[in-house]
Amino acid sequence: MSRPVAGPDCCGGLGNIDFRQADLCVMTRLLGYVDPWEPCFVAAVLAIVFNPLFWNVVARWEQRTRKLSGALGSPHVACYALGGVILLLNALRSHWFTQAMRNQPRMDSLDTPTAYQAGLVLLGAGSLLVLSSFAALGFTGTFLGDYFGILKEARVTKFPFNVLDNPMYWGSTANYLGWAVMHASPAGLLLTGVVALVYKAATLYEEPFTAEIYRQKAAQARKHR
Repeated sequence: MSRPVAGPDCCGGLGNIDFRQADLCVMTRLLGYVDPWEPCFVAAVLAIVFNPLFWNVVARWEQRTRKLSGALGSPHVACYALGGVILLLNALRSHWFTQAMRNQPRMDSLDTPTAYQAGLVLLGAGSLLVLSSFAALGFTGTFLGDYFGILKEARVTKFPFNVLDNPMYWGSTANYLGWAVMHASPAGLLLTGVVALVYKAATLYEEPFTAEIYRQKAAQARKHR
């Protein structure tokens, strides 16, 4: 199912392109395919926003109080428990993301074999970043172990962390983008934009705090020399 919204000249002639106007035209065209109040779309947006908020609030609460570790008997058990909850929340987010795409129109210009193959490439690249990040960090490193006092000797700098910062987040974003392109879904593209914005906000919140944890660890190590 597809729904045309604007004619081919909505962004002006090719000889005099205003890229800001072109960006606005693309966004307007995408929004023309999407019902933002469709229940699954709303649920997907809420899940996308809620998940990083949840794990950051819980992790900082644990870092300040150690109550989760105390209740579950050890920092490792508490970290594994939080990791399990995060995995379930992420599965629920992916479910609503997929349902939102299925319930909204497809875009003809994306519904092509070339676009589908491009989506597969994005999905493959994103999966590589996510899986290699997990391999480099391990379970506790991936799921906020540093907030539980489970610290590595130093911050991880090998692949994929030597290619870009926060590869787990951007790999996940690439997965959603690839999934949206494969489904020729304007709703999926808009939801992927929400994913990217939320992850960017999360990194601005998390990175200084994580850096401070390792700064304190290094300072304590110097004191005990």
